[in-house]
Amino acid sequence: MGNFKIKNIYLSLGSNIGDRTENINFALSLLQSSGLVDIKEISSFHETSPIGPKQRNFYNIAVKAKTNLSSTELLILIKHVENISGREKTIKWGPRVVDIDILFFGRGIVNIEVIPGTKLNLFIPHRELQNRLFVLIPLCEIAVDFVHPVLKRKIGDILHDKSLTLRYQKVKIVC
Repeated sequence: MGNFKIKNIYLSLGSNIGDRTENINFALSLLQSSGLVDIKEISSFHETSPIGPKQRNFYNIAVKAKTNLSSTELLILIKHVENISGREKTIKWGPRVVDIDILFFGRGIVNIEVIPGTKLNLFIPHRELQNRLFVLIPLCEIAVDFVHPVLKRKIGDILHDKSLTLRYQKVKIVC
């Protein structure tokens, strides 16, 4: 599996159903125990107001890890972890037991249709991360100086950008 070149990756994990902390920790343990992802750093847990329909607040974290998987293989592993964790398909931006997004894959830029003819596409860097406080704030804890490969700006600088569109979103550290 993989191309045997180890990459630094950044992931975002969130949950707003059930025991949110336990859901995220379970997903992390599945990723780590797979032997395919080596978790190096984890941000604090942040409680964040949801985007979209009215629902319970999310807990969100950011994670730095290493893998020798390809970006597509990593996505397949993540979808498997989400399924094992109890994630079910719901409405867009709806409640979820666990949600895992690939934020960065090394310094690479990926834009592919993972399974031809389906809606399973992979965009790295994540296309909305620069607009989401619930991603940027935890990510800044572990990658403040990481340079976004498309925007060519440090994560810390993006977070403090006055034009950030989700300034109204509430984010607070919970653990």
